[in-house]
Amino acid sequence: MPVWMALTGALPALAFMTLVDLADAKRPEPHWQVRKVAVLGGLSVFPVLWLQRALSPLVQVGGVPQAFFDGFVSAALLEEGAKALVLALAVWRHPAFDERLDGIVYATRAGLGFALVENVMALSASESTLGFIGTFVLRAFFSVPCHAIAAGFIGDLAARRRFDGTGPGLLGGFVIAVLLHGSFDVALYVLPLTTGWWELAVALIPLLLVVVGFVVLRRRAATALALDDRDHHHPDRRPQRVEAGYVLR
Repeated sequence: MPVWMALTGALPALAFMTLVDLADAKRPEPHWQVRKVAVLGGLSVFPVLWLQRALSPLVQVGGVPQAFFDGFVSAALLEEGAKALVLALAVWRHPAFDERLDGIVYATRAGLGFALVENVMALSASESTLGFIGTFVLRAFFSVPCHAIAAGFIGDLAARRRFDGTGPGLLGGFVIAVLLHGSFDVALYVLPLTTGWWELAVALIPLLLVVVGFVVLRRRAATALALDDRDHHHPDRRPQRVEAGYVLR
């Protein structure tokens, strides 16, 4: 597949980044900061790939058990772990991370950076134009938003714990992200093993996960923005700002 065609795989992730930026238009994050997070998210694909290849020979059981291992451990656990690590190391202590919505903004940017690189690599492996089109459409409407939504829950719950002292925090967000991402991938891996009505039911799982995940995360983003607006207009109620020595919790 020509390089220029594979590079079009960046377009869905870039489009979703624009949507997130529009949602954060009131008090946007520094451009260089969100770009840095996206780049680090993209670069994290390579150590994750190395770990996945190292794990692959360790578990070769086939069938549904293999699908669960590949979906929850090899894919979701490693990939969502990489996004959480980018959030923790790149922006957690930065003064720009000073609102609840910032957690979603930065985490989704890390997820979309990861999805951008992964998408280009997947498309470069296409062996025909029809295969390219199918891969592009499926990944643009399912895989790319799944990466962003799963990461968004990590950032949202981490920020709510940080500023309000409520919810399960970063670890809880990570668990939700792994469950969402893992269920999405397991459904795709199990699909070729099903027939009849089971095939239709399993095929609907990724769609339902993306739609429900998007709706829930969008509502949580609206709540976070409303609370941030309240604190912006009432500085005395504003949550504690980021300090250089803040300890991740």
